[in-house]
Amino acid sequence: MIRRHKKYYYISLFIGMMTWYYLCLPSPLFVDPISTVLEDRNGNLLGARIAKDEQWRFPLNNNVPEKFKTAIIQFEDKRFYSHPGFDPLAFGRAMVLNIKQRRVVSGGSTLSMQVIRLSRKGQSRSYFEKIIELILATRLEITYSKEEILALYAAYAPFGGNVVGLDAAAWKYFGREVDQLSWSESAILAVLPNAPSLIHPGKNRDLLKAKRDRLLAKLYDKDLIDSLTYVLAKEEILPEKPHRLPSYASHLLERVKREARGVNKGRVSSTLDINVQNHVSKIASRHHYRLSQNGIENLAAVVVDVKTNQVVAYIGNTPFGKSSTGAAVDIVTARRSSGSILKPFLYAASLSEGELLPHSLIPDVPSFYSGYSPKNFDQKYSGAVPANEALYKSLNVPAVKMLAQFGVLRFHSVLNNIGLTTIDRPASDYGLSLILGGAETSLWDLAGTYAGMARVLNNFGNNSGKYEVNNYAPLTYVQPEAKVDAELTLVNEGELSAGAIWHTFEAMVEVKRPGTEHYWKDFSSKGKIAWKTGTSFGFRDAWAVGVTPDYVVAVWCGNADGEGRPELIGVQAAAPFMFDIFDYLSKNNFWFDPPYDEMTEIIVCKESGFKAKEICENKDTILIYQAGNKTKPCPYHEIANLDESEKWRVNSECVSPINMVKKSYFVLPPVMEWYYKTHHPSYATLPDYKEECLANSESGKSNRSMQLIYPRTNTRIAIPTNLDESKSRAVFEVSHRNPETIIYWHLDDTYLGQTKRFHEQAVNPPIGKHLLTLVDEHGEVLQRSFEIY
Repeated sequence: MIRRHKKYYYISLFIGMMTWYYLCLPSPLFVDPISTVLEDRNGNLLGARIAKDEQWRFPLNNNVPEKFKTAIIQFEDKRFYSHPGFDPLAFGRAMVLNIKQRRVVSGGSTLSMQVIRLSRKGQSRSYFEKIIELILATRLEITYSKEEILALYAAYAPFGGNVVGLDAAAWKYFGREVDQLSWSESAILAVLPNAPSLIHPGKNRDLLKAKRDRLLAKLYDKDLIDSLTYVLAKEEILPEKPHRLPSYASHLLERVKREARGVNKGRVSSTLDINVQNHVSKIASRHHYRLSQNGIENLAAVVVDVKTNQVVAYIGNTPFGKSSTGAAVDIVTARRSSGSILKPFLYAASLSEGELLPHSLIPDVPSFYSGYSPKNFDQKYSGAVPANEALYKSLNVPAVKMLAQFGVLRFHSVLNNIGLTTIDRPASDYGLSLILGGAETSLWDLAGTYAGMARVLNNFGNNSGKYEVNNYAPLTYVQPEAKVDAELTLVNEGELSAGAIWHTFEAMVEVKRPGTEHYWKDFSSKGKIAWKTGTSFGFRDAWAVGVTPDYVVAVWCGNADGEGRPELIGVQAAAPFMFDIFDYLSKNNFWFDPPYDEMTEIIVCKESGFKAKEICENKDTILIYQAGNKTKPCPYHEIANLDESEKWRVNSECVSPINMVKKSYFVLPPVMEWYYKTHHPSYATLPDYKEECLANSESGKSNRSMQLIYPRTNTRIAIPTNLDESKSRAVFEVSHRNPETIIYWHLDDTYLGQTKRFHEQAVNPPIGKHLLTLVDEHGEVLQRSFEIY
């Protein structure tokens, strides 16, 4: 019975010991905080952030370079590949040596045992602890391969100061990737972990050099390096003070830490290209210097590969200013006033919905919407402009007119659906100011949306005239862990039609390039670029976005604290920066193909840009998106009845119809006409009616509706001086048969404002002769000359 119990006891003891042995190795082996490391698409280091325990400890790298591997094995554990975790010969030799010296001079630890010791921080250096390390090392050898054990040692060995791991040491001491180290540098790093607190670059240099040279000699004696390599390696100087780590994309690195996106055990493989990033950074440096002379301290840029939707360059802000200038702010993701940068989206949406044709005339006259009165940047009006011209000239009044016609709610929905995530308040909060900077956007969203539009055109032909559902997917800056061919989902319609996008880009190509006297389209050597600028109210934000089939470049200039500067205008501040980036990028001369599958030919009136009517004399055939067929025919052509001399308009009350000459005229509404004809000398106004035709006709009843009360004809006016030496104002007054009629006041071709019901205007013109011009909403014009003395 006793013998049987002993048998069970030993079996249980054996099972318990084996269970303990199986479970004794911690998992994970290391729980140390690690640095966040950002790499470009090819594995080049872009930057790193120190670990939470203030150590430079890079993530585990499973690829240990051959030079370091050879050096560390020869220095620490020459039978590494043959022992099971501990080396009996080395262990015995160390015991004998320690007994002879009566102190610990050699530990006899293998690399496997050192990995265990590194993982068991804070343990005493005793014989009992050595036995634990030995047992755990054998267990380590069962779980991990020899190469994995070497990688663990290289990743967690101390290299002096707050530098831990081979990768961090290579950058801190030699300023390069670990696989670019020489034999001398590899030997230095092989001997450092043996006594990192005693010898490291910067002190005890003779001792460090002696250890390195002994290891190099050992490598030479074992024919692991040749004589020339040995001689040259010994001549290499030791490193001086530690290097600064690269910092090519500091704002993106902070974003990675903040969003914890794509972090795989501390190492982030980004989509950036280090060559593009560095070159764009240099361009940013030049433009920062230019802009800083005018008190503009911050700028940002994003470069996107259209095909992959990946960011290849990310300049979150200028690193060249002082910290007080807001250089730490990542402008790429910051919400800023959009200015007029959203206008292309409205143009494309209107074309997509058949609201207008590419060249349809849009009113450009003083306008008022429930107390809101938009103004063009130059405070002038053209009367009417083609829609594409209104876009490339970035005219505000036509843009608001287009938005009022399209609808704020519909446009708000379009912006959300194409990726502008910052338009997140109700549409009613924005109103018509949405198109003129009343909303906030970010450089990130803008670049992604324009890239989505370009991708629609690039893929339209290959997709047989259909649309990919993820065209407006968010940009990505992290490389996918594995390339997965996702199933392509196609739909028949896109949020913005390909035809509308093509016309939008064609209009954006027409914009004049800054600093030149010719149109950008004439620079064939540079390639075509569709581009748009924007300037926010108060000159606080300057935007520029450019699109080609290959790239989208989006830039912002301004002050992070919102301080406005007079020079902060998109075309002056941001556009040159954007064009310099495009000049660097690889150039292809091909352009977006027209999406013929959803386009049709239509005959349009050349003067109005609308579908031509029979009476339109000048016509043209253009390609449009099919929805454009829904637009109304030309509203501005009408038939006028003239007398035989064609100098006067007549009617049946004064001329027999058989003696009338019918002639087609391009006739704009009165207010539009008044501004339009000043910019178009060839515009032919309708002839006046013959006097005898007005006597009893409806045609003449509205004539002479206005009468100036003051000033009288050729009046000479003296403006008195007030007691405070300021000049008083003269008050001009006009009467109208219908007081509710709006009257527009102009002085010497300068628009003063409008009146309704009470038609008075205070003016303070300078000394000299002047011309007062009044235009009512029906187009009646009244002019009066006067003189100030």
